[in-house]
Amino acid sequence: MPAALSIAGLHKSFDRPVVKGVDLTIRTGEFYALLGPNGAGKTTILRMVAGLLRPDAGAIAVLGIDALDDPVAAKRRMAWVSDEPMVYDRLTPLEYLDFVAGLWQVEPARARQSANELIDWLGLAPHANDLCGGFSKGMLQKVALAGALVHDPDLIILDEPLTGLDAGSARQVKDVLRSKTAAGVTVIMTTHILEVAERMAERIGVIADGRLIAEGTLDELRTRIGRETTLEEIFLDLVAQGAEEDDKTRQDAA
Repeated sequence: MPAALSIAGLHKSFDRPVVKGVDLTIRTGEFYALLGPNGAGKTTILRMVAGLLRPDAGAIAVLGIDALDDPVAAKRRMAWVSDEPMVYDRLTPLEYLDFVAGLWQVEPARARQSANELIDWLGLAPHANDLCGGFSKGMLQKVALAGALVHDPDLIILDEPLTGLDAGSARQVKDVLRSKTAAGVTVIMTTHILEVAERMAERIGVIADGRLIAEGTLDELRTRIGRETTLEEIFLDLVAQGAEEDDKTRQDAA
């Protein structure tokens, strides 16, 4: 079985290098958390995987599909949810899900069943026929997540999915994601809420200054820094180590 996601030698620059030769493999059915400071390159990596940005160099394969040569086929197998939900104000949640399902050419009966399940799972049923224009950011985030899942993707990519959600809504989203991974779907998530990554992720990758500086299970990362501690402490230690190594590399080059 091919990996859910395979990245090799990924580079991207804007006014400066942002992603610097990242290699990453994520297994099918895995819940993977990608962590890093602001500006580390996490979102840029995921946007390239989702087909929203073209890398300057490197390769991306989604479930064995070359995402750069055949982006449409790759996109059919995945879903992308950003931290800024993009939902049409003049549609209700049900209308929005019907619209998105139509874009993916989902068979109507299957689309209705999937939409109803997602509406129920995410606690949107009381507002299923209300216009999205009146929703809070948290509500819009749940509608956007439902829209991303309506075509039953095999790979779900989430950039800060819990932003703006209250505790009850966050729990509903986490329950949906757990049910998806239990069914063999792969989830990749960025988050600044480290306790969520600590509880939910099977493996964790740490990005700093455009590079993948550490990766592994929580226990493997604890072994790397040499002590039993929280993910927050591990993360801060690894980022500090990465910064020291970068400084030494620059000094050696000079």
